[in-house]
Amino acid sequence: MTSTYADAPTAASTRTLRAGAFGNASNLRCRECSTTTPLGPFYACPECFGPLEVGYDYPALTREQIESGPRNIWRYQPLLPVPADVASFPSTEPGLTRLVRADRLGAELGLRRVWVKDDSGNPTHSFKDRVVAVALTAARELGFQVLACPSTGNLANAVAAAAARAGIRSVVMIPSDLEQAKVLVSAVYGGTLVAVEGTYDDVNRLASEIAGEEEDWAFVNVNVRPYYAEGSKTLAFEIAEQLGWRIPEQIVVPIASGAQLVKIDKGFRELIELGLVEDTPYRVYGAQATGCSPVAQAFRAGHDVVAPVRPNTIAKSLAIGNPADGPYVLDVCRRTGGYIEDVSDDEVVEGIRLLAATTGIFGETAGGVTVATAKKLVETGRLDPDAETVIINSGDGLKTLDALAGTVGPTATIRPSYDAFVKAGLA
Repeated sequence: MTSTYADAPTAASTRTLRAGAFGNASNLRCRECSTTTPLGPFYACPECFGPLEVGYDYPALTREQIESGPRNIWRYQPLLPVPADVASFPSTEPGLTRLVRADRLGAELGLRRVWVKDDSGNPTHSFKDRVVAVALTAARELGFQVLACPSTGNLANAVAAAAARAGIRSVVMIPSDLEQAKVLVSAVYGGTLVAVEGTYDDVNRLASEIAGEEEDWAFVNVNVRPYYAEGSKTLAFEIAEQLGWRIPEQIVVPIASGAQLVKIDKGFRELIELGLVEDTPYRVYGAQATGCSPVAQAFRAGHDVVAPVRPNTIAKSLAIGNPADGPYVLDVCRRTGGYIEDVSDDEVVEGIRLLAATTGIFGETAGGVTVATAKKLVETGRLDPDAETVIINSGDGLKTLDALAGTVGPTATIRPSYDAFVKAGLA
């Protein structure tokens, strides 16, 4: 990818930022060499071309201040790169989704204390609403005119909806073989929807080329990615708050680009540093589908880099063969004593059905991946059966109905009479 400031600044980068445009964010910092860069539409380090992330000067903050905030992610405004008045602007207001105690699921998995963080309750029914809300704020503050993205589906839904709510143009780009439900949900909001022949990685490369040419376009996961990725921290913030301001001992997170897992870890560490939770050990586990498991393969091989793969799995929302945050996922899971595992498509379907049958939560394929991975991690002795565990369900199963085709259906088909009901053994 070309740095937005390697040659000439974009139109957005030359505009004056209003005071407090990014709240308590102070700079952009390279993950590789720690070089700092002023806040702006930048995503690659000018020294080493490493990825940038947001740095902060946090004020003192109390639990009570957070709890008195809006019932959405803006309650964490002081911990995000957004202005103090962010809640006054139109957004889809995602967040504060359910943390569901899942005793029956735990019994099936062999875990004593299990919670499911159910992000299917967000406005477009996936966790992507969180990251897009933060990216939209950055795009507005930087003066961009178009909100855009390459996507495996859920992000396209979230960008199209957020742009419609904010009254700006959206352009979303998806692989042409995406699940039909996600295509329809993206299209219904009235923005521009482009189907690209190829994998997500092909779509992403095209988006990067366009981002280098179209100065007024904010590609949420390209040229405003440092801000966008910070939205995933709100999962960590909510989980800790919903547990009574404590960090779970174990958490299982699906891996696509890897940003969600990395930022959940960052969120936990920030809460510890601010004294909002006790500094207790926790382990982070990553979950992938075997048909797109480059991070799991690198973890098992002891590698520090992730070799790209060509995806072939029903878990299309996780089908990123060249995950941008893959190396940082490896770092987090190794540092915390976790693990990265992958599961077959058949196991994914079993995971979806097990989650639904024990919790009443219908998760999409990514949710099936995390549940099936948790099961496998227990069976291999890598998850502690007595430790409090959180499993992430990142999206709604109604978006991935094709994955269940031929596996579920009517228990029986009968004539409309009581005798037929009895003869079918249903009484």
